[in-house]
Amino acid sequence: MFRTPMPRFLRRKRGVAGLTAAAAVIVAGGSLMGAAPAQAATPAPQQIAHKLIPNTAQYAAFNEIISHESGWSPTAVNASSGAYGLGQALPAEKMSQFGGDWRTDSTTQIKWALNYMDTRYGSPEAAWSFWQAHQWY
Repeated sequence: MFRTPMPRFLRRKRGVAGLTAAAAVIVAGGSLMGAAPAQAATPAPQQIAHKLIPNTAQYAAFNEIISHESGWSPTAVNASSGAYGLGQALPAEKMSQFGGDWRTDSTTQIKWALNYMDTRYGSPEAAWSFWQAHQWY
């Protein structure tokens, strides 16, 4: 049986238990080719919102409202009213018009909240002005 010789760079130094440094890396679960490519991470809700709201002032106002209403948690529930999600929809099912994944999907909830602010107040900035005066929107 023909045996392929070990590449020279793998034979250089022997470490613990006679393993080369490269072999020790592989045994430990590593890779000689670098880190394995990570799966694309889901962007944070703030990043999604910033993409959907490129205007800096409008995004800042949207951020203030969502920070106060839900702390950017898509599963936030108001204990007294039952309002739900990033924008605290009441009833929560209103968000379903923007996607069937409204219970957990930040993009769907952000689209709903932005539409709500635009429809009811004219813009996130106007909604934030109302929020500051009333502590709700």
